[in-house]
Amino acid sequence: MKKTGIIKAMMLCWKYEKMSDAKKSSIRQERLHKLVSYAKQYSPYYKERYKNLGDKFELSDLPPTNKRELMAHFDEWVTDRSIKLSDINEFMKDLDNIGRKLKGDYLVFTTSGSTGDPLVMLCDRNTNNVMGGISATRTFARKQDMKAFLKSRKKTIGVFATGGFYLGNSSVRSRLLAMPWKKRQMAVTSALLPISQIVNELNDFQPAMLGGYPTILELLIDEQKSGRLNIKPVIIMTGGEYLGDSLREKLSEAFKCYVQTSYSCTEAGTIACECTERHFHINDDWVIVEPVDKNNKPVSNGIQSDKILLTNLFNYTQPFIRYEVTDRVVMHHEPCPCGNPSPWLTLEGRTDDIVTFFEEGKEIKIAPLAIYAVLKEVNNLQRFQVVVHKNNKIELRINLKNGYNKEEVFQSACLALTEFLASHDIEHVEISLSKEEPKQHPKSGKFKHIINKQ
Repeated sequence: MKKTGIIKAMMLCWKYEKMSDAKKSSIRQERLHKLVSYAKQYSPYYKERYKNLGDKFELSDLPPTNKRELMAHFDEWVTDRSIKLSDINEFMKDLDNIGRKLKGDYLVFTTSGSTGDPLVMLCDRNTNNVMGGISATRTFARKQDMKAFLKSRKKTIGVFATGGFYLGNSSVRSRLLAMPWKKRQMAVTSALLPISQIVNELNDFQPAMLGGYPTILELLIDEQKSGRLNIKPVIIMTGGEYLGDSLREKLSEAFKCYVQTSYSCTEAGTIACECTERHFHINDDWVIVEPVDKNNKPVSNGIQSDKILLTNLFNYTQPFIRYEVTDRVVMHHEPCPCGNPSPWLTLEGRTDDIVTFFEEGKEIKIAPLAIYAVLKEVNNLQRFQVVVHKNNKIELRINLKNGYNKEEVFQSACLALTEFLASHDIEHVEISLSKEEPKQHPKSGKFKHIINKQ
């Protein structure tokens, strides 16, 4: 496996955009076959799955896989035979390891678990460099925003969930650990903090680029309009959640700048970059996206899928090949007015709810990913769902890891959630253990961690 540095990754991205359709197709096929060959040779999991696969094959010949199955066979799945899931779990017990490298080679990320089942991912140097190359060459939808950002000293801050090994805060901390002199240029503020504290940190930092989850940034609109928050970003980049048109316009109006987003996931980085037409153009030189129905059968262009099968062509340590992602998309191959010839997607998006609590007549809003990040760190809690009812009543639906006492884990979850809400001046809540299991929406099939029923 050849090493790919960040500069080489950027050059490969630029060169691909100038290639003919035939050459692009050839590049994709070559990368797919190299990945599959490597996975067969070094991953016992894929060696068994592909034991009857010849040298000549089509993408459709490869059996799909999913998060639960891969995590159940983690030690057989990874191609570095020295890596064990138990070692990673031990590494993650120390939160000071966020942004540090396991065995000096691998950043460790965990997914947000949009289907309720988080995944652990190793990010080797090649994987990190390709993700960086895509980001450096394709992030900005408009050239004028990139120029304004470069002129503004490139000061960037993200409002992300911290306290866990998430892609956003882990990546930033990794860079700051490697280059501590960049602390004046790059920062993260925790989405778990009270809004007033987030406002203070943003005012102190004065970012040129503001990033974060849409539901967190939504809570900053009134702060900016009131003058309590007083920043002048030249660009807002959202991610991690679906960005609706209404919220996009409100953010743009409040902060007087262009607002854009991308389609990303931990398992593959930026799957698609948004253009000025608000179309998500797939980075098809590095990822393959297959819209499929519930039975993993292909869905025609222009028809909404039930999910996608995702193939990451650059992660050789942890091959994701025809990997199920529960995002509903519509694939488009018709020309886009922006001029980008790559196929593009429209997305349904993830839809966890902002929840509202009342304390002594005061309304306090909490973003869903903040609550998620708190409960995700509760030991032995496999899957959870928070349902917020009127009068500050919280119903907690939980599944446990095998062999653990449900009441004990519930009490731990209650303590973590109560302490978090108290940090936001929410002192009076009633939390009950639900008789129901965490469940997907009966019609859409989507899983929400946080549901507002007020």
